[in-house]
Amino acid sequence: MLTSQVEQVYQGQFGEFQITDRDRLGVIIYRTGLAIAAISFALGSCLLFWQPTSTIVLTTLTWLFGLFSLGLGVSLLTIHIYLIPLHRLLQLFWAIGTISAFIIELQYSQPLALFVYNHPVTLFGVGFIFASLTGIYFKEAFCFNRLETKFLTPLVPLLLLGHIVGILPVQVEQLLLANWSILFLIFALRKVIQPIPPDIGDKSVFDYLKQQRQN
Repeated sequence: MLTSQVEQVYQGQFGEFQITDRDRLGVIIYRTGLAIAAISFALGSCLLFWQPTSTIVLTTLTWLFGLFSLGLGVSLLTIHIYLIPLHRLLQLFWAIGTISAFIIELQYSQPLALFVYNHPVTLFGVGFIFASLTGIYFKEAFCFNRLETKFLTPLVPLLLLGHIVGILPVQVEQLLLANWSILFLIFALRKVIQPIPPDIGDKSVFDYLKQQRQN
């Protein structure tokens, strides 16, 4: 089955191209990373709604955040984005957010989630990881017209900026977080069943841009 798919020739904007097993593996890894991130985020949200003051829950949230970051990082390594500077920017955002969270975890005795919630200014560091995730939402909304990502793209900055400024009631924050978790899971699930070639994109464009950089 894979062999027949690899042999198929596609007509791109700048010439013909073929989709290889390596291309397909890259998409599978990208989607697996998204699934890990979505499941970790949803589990963390559920635990937070269940027992928000439990020390065990708050400690577990730190580990789930680590899994979330790992999954997102893998996805950002394997995602197909035509604009290389944008791709690198999203990776940089992920690195800033992850490193910020790591430093906070090392320097303070409070669990990561509790400290960030009580000190919204830390989102100017940790929040970069969610900015990189929003970039993925935007890319998917633009390329595939996905309804859930159209909601997620404004929802994430609305929740984070609203918490930083302190203008959102707790009930509204909880509602936004719940919707974020559900829509993120829907997004990851739909990626699993989506045909692989669209996620690879037009390889002739990547080849053309590569040649332009070398000239």
